[in-house]
Amino acid sequence: MRKSSIDQDILYEDNHLIILNKRPSDIVQGDKTGDVPLSEVLKSYIKYKYNKPGEVFLGVVHRLDRPVSGALIFARTSKALSRLNIMLRDGEIHKTYWAVVKNKPPKDDDHLIQYLTRNEEKNKSFVHENPVANSQKAELIYHLTGQSDIYYLLEVNLLTGRHHQIRAQLAALGCPVKGDLKYGYPRSNPGGFIHLHARMIEFIHPVSKERIRVVAKPPDDKLWNYFSADNKR
Repeated sequence: MRKSSIDQDILYEDNHLIILNKRPSDIVQGDKTGDVPLSEVLKSYIKYKYNKPGEVFLGVVHRLDRPVSGALIFARTSKALSRLNIMLRDGEIHKTYWAVVKNKPPKDDDHLIQYLTRNEEKNKSFVHENPVANSQKAELIYHLTGQSDIYYLLEVNLLTGRHHQIRAQLAALGCPVKGDLKYGYPRSNPGGFIHLHARMIEFIHPVSKERIRVVAKPPDDKLWNYFSADNKR
């Protein structure tokens, strides 16, 4: 886990927010690995940049799995954090992901509505077509937006925010994300990352009320570079 050079990954910053392009090796909050999380790295960055005395406030608005990259919002004030939490709950923060899969989905465009249960011990979610005990509704829309000789690029609009939702729902579709061993892809990627990237976040700023739209460049990887060049926007 890196402890410096965080500034080059910052996509947006003001007095209330920081939006970061997370690298796939980073963890958002501390876990049993003991690796330094992004939340602590950003606190140090803020403290140094703005010469802040005492404890620095930083709120985690949402999370990305460790092997996933892309746009991630942090709140610099408690006012922003409380408002963003409500916006997230009410579906007012729109998130678009890119996923690379090897198998072509049954349809080029689809709206998936399923139900997920989470196994805490295995740290894995399971997909059900109908509600079951302790399940949560999981909803997303995907579009097939590109292909190479053997891989396909899906653009996914996430409508609910469940544990491992995209990974689990695409795997249930027969299209596990490239490199995602946990959800059935046969081989891992070097370094353990998976080809799932939080490409874009769009929302109304919780304080200024301006529309914020942030696009995050995928990691420097041969396959990501191919699809990025093919999807200039």
